[in-house]
Amino acid sequence: MTDFLASLAISASGMDAQSMRLRHISENIANADTPGYRRKTIAFEPMIEHGQKTSEVQAGLVQLDQSPLKPVYDPGNPLADSTGHYDGSNVDLVVEIADAREAQRSYEANLKLFDQARQMASGLLDLLRR
Repeated sequence: MTDFLASLAISASGMDAQSMRLRHISENIANADTPGYRRKTIAFEPMIEHGQKTSEVQAGLVQLDQSPLKPVYDPGNPLADSTGHYDGSNVDLVVEIADAREAQRSYEANLKLFDQARQMASGLLDLLRR
């Protein structure tokens, strides 16, 4: 029974990490036109309990993408320098949409695993009750 509980915990941690990833992707998309905005990325790390790595994952620290900001030409903008340029964001909407789709699919896969483990545990309990 503990294997079923462990698989539930593993898939739940995956869903939690992917939802955190989707939150940062949403922030990136919302700020794609914000001057000076740097894209946020997040990496997953193994959870550690009692000094040992577990099979569960957690969202790590948020990192800011250090790729150069895209220059935007708009001489009427108050942020523009003497050449009429200002620093835009380094968010690429195509990359963000692809990352969002990947996170969504990973979340759905973890959800199916969670549901399958729950059904198996429920079936086992039904067999034990007989």
